Amino acid sequence: MENTIFELSFWDYFAFFGYFVLLSFIGYWYGRKKDESSADYFLAGRTLPWYVVGSSYIAANISTEHFIGLIGAAVIYGISVATGEWSTVIAFTFLIWLFVPYLLTSKVYTTPEYLELRFNKSVRVIFAVVSVLANIFAFMGPVIYGGSLILIEFFGLSPILSCFIIGITTGGWAIWGGLKSVAFMDVLTILIMVFGGLTVTILGLTYLGDGNGILPGFSKMLDVNSGGVAWAKEWIDVNVPNILKGAQQGDSYNRLSVIQPLNHYSNPWTHWVFSFFYIGLWYTVVNQTMVQKIFAAKNMYHARAGMVLASFLKLLLPVIVVIPGLIFFAMKPEFLSSTDWSFQSEQANKTYIVMINILVPTFMKGILLAALFGAIQSTVSSVLNSTSTMFTMDLYQDIYKKNETQEHYISVGKVSGLLFLLLSVGFAVLLATVTKVNLFILIQALYTFIAPPFSAIFLLGMLWKRVNGKDALITIFSGFAMAGFLKFLEFGPLQDSVSEFANAIKPFANQGLITWTFSMVVCVVSAFLTSKKGENLIGNDLVFNIKGEALREGLGDKWYNRIFSWWLLCVLILVFIIIFFSVIV
Repeated sequence: MENTIFELSFWDYFAFFGYFVLLSFIGYWYGRKKDESSADYFLAGRTLPWYVVGSSYIAANISTEHFIGLIGAAVIYGISVATGEWSTVIAFTFLIWLFVPYLLTSKVYTTPEYLELRFNKSVRVIFAVVSVLANIFAFMGPVIYGGSLILIEFFGLSPILSCFIIGITTGGWAIWGGLKSVAFMDVLTILIMVFGGLTVTILGLTYLGDGNGILPGFSKMLDVNSGGVAWAKEWIDVNVPNILKGAQQGDSYNRLSVIQPLNHYSNPWTHWVFSFFYIGLWYTVVNQTMVQKIFAAKNMYHARAGMVLASFLKLLLPVIVVIPGLIFFAMKPEFLSSTDWSFQSEQANKTYIVMINILVPTFMKGILLAALFGAIQSTVSSVLNSTSTMFTMDLYQDIYKKNETQEHYISVGKVSGLLFLLLSVGFAVLLATVTKVNLFILIQALYTFIAPPFSAIFLLGMLWKRVNGKDALITIFSGFAMAGFLKFLEFGPLQDSVSEFANAIKPFANQGLITWTFSMVVCVVSAFLTSKKGENLIGNDLVFNIKGEALREGLGDKWYNRIFSWWLLCVLILVFIIIFFSVIV
């Protein structure tokens, strides 16, 4: 797929800019209050209703990693890349039933602040610093880079100029209006993204159906992706060594299975089964960008109901950002004929953009572009807001200046937000001009390096009072040392090895599981070796207590708003999806 300047009509521009006018009005309206406190700016005054909590949580989660990277990864690897989205329902289950009560009753602004209450100040500072760096280089930078691909492809702009335009236009309202602007803008964004994403999927299946409808198109998609046509089988046979570490050309590979072998490059079965523990806990529970919406909820019910809504949206998400990749594979894009695997991976990042150009009619093309930019805007805004919150509350206020005015801290949040945005744009320029990597794979690899030690201390610290601050610090440093050692093995002694051990070590998902398991062991051993004296100093509102009142708050009082009933329906749908893509097809 060569860079192409696509034709956009007047009505496409009308739809595209109309969306931004409406979005900007929402951002202005909800951010216009000027006599605000830190809680108003950073946590929307703790007033968000459930539909805003859930929508904003998912809108912050959906980004170019999905519309650019995940769809591109689906072209290459098949349905297995959806497992990261579907397995999030498992993480949300723990969040709804276990973690939300303790996060809300602690009345903190940030997760680093919670970690100080549970462990010590050093853990808070380390987590805040790592989170700020991760937000810049693992969240905002790659997302802005992915967004730049849209401007490059549609308008023929240079990579550098595209990155700067994306960064400035997506981060502005977060700096100006704080979390309330971001959260209510996300409600519109999620509506546009779901509508636009479903439109591309439906149009793609209709295209494959050759005028006979969606179901024949779905059948053809399954047939081609299973290797039922000659060219697809040949492609799978030739490229399976790039997908399964240590495989030989001609070995079998099922693109339609969510259960993949241990040597799968991006999604081995261990990732599907255990990803909650080594990524999900960090991403969904400890990650300030996500949890900030929960901190800002009206009360316990709105926090829990918001996460139930987020669970249903997660089940829907692969229909929007994975199935199009399978559709495009069935359309036989010309780049698949290349023998250069890195070229194929790079070109796959352009899948969604090309599908919009091929399939979508006038006016709808503008809406789809709005959906793409909405995904970028919501993620950058949320990450930027959470990053400035952590810097201001956990580093600047807590360490440097404790007794300044509310206006002072808000000003610090705005200035730091602008600086972090510029750093992210700089990293995006580097990705756009120097590297050739699948965006989804890059971000997932960064997650599996950062997340495991923090996931370990949070899980054990929530369940076991004996884990103290010293244990947490030992675990964090040991976990990062293990993650670094595994990367050294991957790109050092084991780089050219084809042994079973090497093939099991090289996938980043397996490295994440190994690091998390190692961190759990270190934390448990350290806890047994240290004194038990600190246990009585840990408040019952900071650790799991089966008799705790918080666990029974906000469960709904009518048949139609029962948290348990809606959660159970969500889990049953997840079970059906697993059976469908591991047994039926």
